[in-house]
Amino acid sequence: MSDLKNLYRQIIMEHYKNPRNKGLIDDDTYVSEHIKNPSCGDDVTIQSKVESGVIKDIRHDGTGCSICCSSASVLSELLKNRSTDEALKISEEYVKMVKSEAFDTTIEFEDAWAYEGIKDFPARQKCASIAWKAFDQTLKKK
Repeated sequence: MSDLKNLYRQIIMEHYKNPRNKGLIDDDTYVSEHIKNPSCGDDVTIQSKVESGVIKDIRHDGTGCSICCSSASVLSELLKNRSTDEALKISEEYVKMVKSEAFDTTIEFEDAWAYEGIKDFPARQKCASIAWKAFDQTLKKK
């Protein structure tokens, strides 16, 4: 295994074992979206709190494989404190990346780069993008 692939695997497992921003908050200022993939069992809820066009908090909860759960953790760190427009752009480009579509390589994905190799595993692309799609829906509800 190459050093880069090993590093990416370590990032994914770190976020899976020690998820950031996990746990939902009972607060009307958060917008929630729940998505379940019945074909594989991934089940995720994302909550977003937006104030004045800036994402102040992102929470997640759910069950599923390491790819699904860790990507929700990465999302919650990467997109917090960004404008909604910037967050939607990053999310859109991330989904393109994992689906092996042309994407903006100038985006600073930080730990989300760990999911670039998912493009080689079409069956896992939904796992890597389900939380991101739920996040996008939270912003569209506002």
